[in-house]
Amino acid sequence: MENKVALVTGASRGIGRVCAQWLARAGYDVAVTARTVHEGESREHSSTLKKSKTDPLPGSLDATAAVVEAEGARALPVAADLLDPVSLGACVTTVLERWGRIDVVVHNGRYIGPGHMDMFLDTPIELLEKQIFANAVAPLMINKLVLPGMVARGSGTVISISSASGYADPTQPPGQGGWGLGYGMSKAAFHRVAGQLATELAGTGVRFYNVQPNLIATERIAVDMAEFGIKPNGAPAEVVAAVVVWLLTDPGAEEWNGLNIEAQFFCHERGLLPGWSGPEPAEAPIRYDLSGKVIDDYERALRARLQAG
Repeated sequence: MENKVALVTGASRGIGRVCAQWLARAGYDVAVTARTVHEGESREHSSTLKKSKTDPLPGSLDATAAVVEAEGARALPVAADLLDPVSLGACVTTVLERWGRIDVVVHNGRYIGPGHMDMFLDTPIELLEKQIFANAVAPLMINKLVLPGMVARGSGTVISISSASGYADPTQPPGQGGWGLGYGMSKAAFHRVAGQLATELAGTGVRFYNVQPNLIATERIAVDMAEFGIKPNGAPAEVVAAVVVWLLTDPGAEEWNGLNIEAQFFCHERGLLPGWSGPEPAEAPIRYDLSGKVIDDYERALRARLQAG
């Protein structure tokens, strides 16, 4: 029997690269997509309009493909840009033509560029539009192409790597520990997709999840974000990968369909990453359901409140 197929966006480094590796380890062949195909390629990765930054970041599709193959799975690197609809269509088409199916999509890629850490009054509207397109519209374009096959087979999973910025306000301005408006509003739009599609496609066998990582120690965080007040001391990317694989392999995942999962708390409470000590106390807000019981998911509490009237 051939392996099932996963497609991971933003897979040249960070969360995407580690998710691709863990998916391969779980028995999936993995198609990986991003802008950086070969190690050492230059891309604009400055988060502010105030300067340009094009020095190569560590990581590439080539390197991720090698990691996938080292786990004994097939890898298919396909270049694509979230701001280029043609490249997105070509990416999905290539995977379907080569491997015949896509069973899992991990939407990890997002907009990288100026405006991410700039104040609203300093940010041109066109940069806000770019963030909305890359972070919210581009994943919908991929969904449009993969969901018909999933529905026809009666199974499939779409996992969106979301962000707390989609439902929480920053405590500091952009560049001083906070983030720009374009990032928050685009992630807010992205955050609404899983629940909506879980409702629309209920009974088809296709499931949708948001996985909210909180701060993760990635290569780009280490290289780029200290100057904006973002400390490079987050959790390992394996935390997110462990949750992704759990959602694909554990029978209990069904009850989370359409919901948001706080990855660090979820991973720690279930012991999905042995040896990891868990989220920092300052990053663990206490949330309660209607009975006063502490819970780890805001949407679950909100849904209980709505159902209770």
